Formats: sequence, C-alpha cells, structure tokens
Amino acid sequence: MTTTEVDLLIIGAGPTGLFAAYYAGFRDLRTAVVDSLPEAGGQITAMYPEKQIFDVAGFPSVRGRDLVTALVEQADQWKPTYLLGRRALTLSEVDDRFHVELDGGAVVDAGAVLITAGIGEFTPRPLPAGNGWLGRGMVHFVPSLEVHRGQDVVIVGGGDSAFDWALALHPIATSVTLVHRRAKFRAMPATVRQVEALGVRIITDAQVTDLRGDDDGLHEVELSVGGESVVLPAQAVVAALGFTADLGPIDSWGLEVDHRSIMVDTTMRTARDKIYAAGDVAAYPGKVKLIATGFGEAATAVNNIAVALDPDAHLFPGHSSNAE
Repeated sequence: MTTTEVDLLIIGAGPTGLFAAYYAGFRDLRTAVVDSLPEAGGQITAMYPEKQIFDVAGFPSVRGRDLVTALVEQADQWKPTYLLGRRALTLSEVDDRFHVELDGGAVVDAGAVLITAGIGEFTPRPLPAGNGWLGRGMVHFVPSLEVHRGQDVVIVGGGDSAFDWALALHPIATSVTLVHRRAKFRAMPATVRQVEALGVRIITDAQVTDLRGDDDGLHEVELSVGGESVVLPAQAVVAALGFTADLGPIDSWGLEVDHRSIMVDTTMRTARDKIYAAGDVAAYPGKVKLIATGFGEAATAVNNIAVALDPDAHLFPGHSSNAE
C-alpha cells in the first residue's frame, strides 16, 4: 500500500479541479488530483473534446480539448500529483487529517479535501441493438473527429449531444444521419435548426433494430420506421443516448447530498469541516452550473482551505499579477 501525503486532495480532474490545482499551488499547497477517468479533463475529455465551448471568459470560442490542455499546463507549473484512473473509495479522519483510500489500495493523506467531481461517475445509456459493437464501430462519444473522416455515420439520439455531434461531423463524414425514437427533440431548438439547415438526414419515430458487419468492422444499420425496415450504410454509430450518474462512494462520506449534489455554504465548505466542494457537484441557492462558475468556486474554496489549514494565513492572497 502506497501513501501520498499532501495538503489538499482534489477529487475530480475536470476544468474546476484543474483550476483548483493551479490555485492551490499559487497558495503554496501541496496537491494531489484523483479522477476515475484515465485522462484529465473530466466530461470534456470523455464526452466532447472536439466541441467548441462559447461561455469561457476571454475566449469567443475554445475547443474542449484545447481548454483542457491549457488548464493542465497552467496547473503543471506547481507540479500537482495526478492519480488518474483511480476511484476514491473510503474517507476516514486520523489525527486531524483525512485518509482517502483509492481502488488498488493506495491511500492519500490530506489536510483538506476539495470535491470537484462534476456530475459524479457517469455511465452511458446502452443501445440495445449495439450489444457487442462497442469499440467495433459503435461509440458513445467522439474523442477525435478525424477518425470518422470519409465514413457514413449514424447518430442515435435527440438531445444536445446528438445534434452537436451532427454539426461537428457533417464537414468530416461522407454522410451523417440522425435517428431518434420520437418526433420531438430534447436538443436546443437553435441547434436543431442548424442541423436541419445543413441538410443532415433526420429520421424520427425510428428504432435501431440491428447493427451488421464483419471482422473488418461495421457496414450497415437496420431501423424500424413505422413498422417498415430501413437499412442505412454505416461504418460508425454514435449512440448519444445520454447517461446515468451518481456520486459513487462519496455519497457515504457523511456530507449533505441533494439530488447528486453536495450542499455547501458561501465558502464552499460542506457539512464536514475541511471538506469543500466546487463546480457542478456543489449546490447552494441560486447556483448556475457553468464552467465559469466552477472557476470562481475553485478559487473561493482554495482560499478558504488555505486559512482552514493555517489560521495565520490571509484569506485573500493578493492578485496573481503581483506575484514574482
């Protein structure tokens, strides 16, 4: 069993967690970052690395992958310890410090904990007809658009992700067809209109009944539309059917949890002393879940953690532009 000793353990390596790692270094805190995903970036890396994000201050638009790269580079100047592909399982208090056990037996010994776990652990909803095809032509997310260049792509779903992928893949793929089981979409109407304006084929009131191919990969998708069979050429299927999410073991850590969110006060402190939360996982009256909100909450949490760990520290450390 290996033990990593730090001042602050950050649970969640999404944008909020990465900015918190930077700010913790700025406050001279030794930091470790744990995430169950194998790469930093959280939902952005896993779900929409190629998507343009429009609500990050200072960027008219920024590709998800590029935002994560910049956040990692910003944090790396303080050399945080990354423990990726590891789940935080149990939390116990020993001599006024926290011992957090990770899967595989490793332990993080920390003076304080900041939970930036986003929506928690998420599991994509399965496409029943796609059983056995995951990684063989069917994906839930699109890590790289270039993989689908020149392909016939079928996107299954009616939410924002499905329409976002249609917009992103339209210039790359030979053809893009969006299939949804209902005539009404959950996606934003403006995005639906954009996809329609591009001439993307949209098939509604349809169910995917079969995926067919051979050892070389996927070749076609069969649909049931109004009781009739429709066969589409396809070398790739994007099953954008949403996902289920929960807090996993964190739910049993004695925090005040409401609808998969952790309640915090104005300092981002949870119901337990020296345990804080920020980003989408944190909740309080009037909360707005945006990346920009998470950045501010991360700074608030870290500054208050610095004082919690050292009562002689100043809450406001000064502006970073004044640092040498």
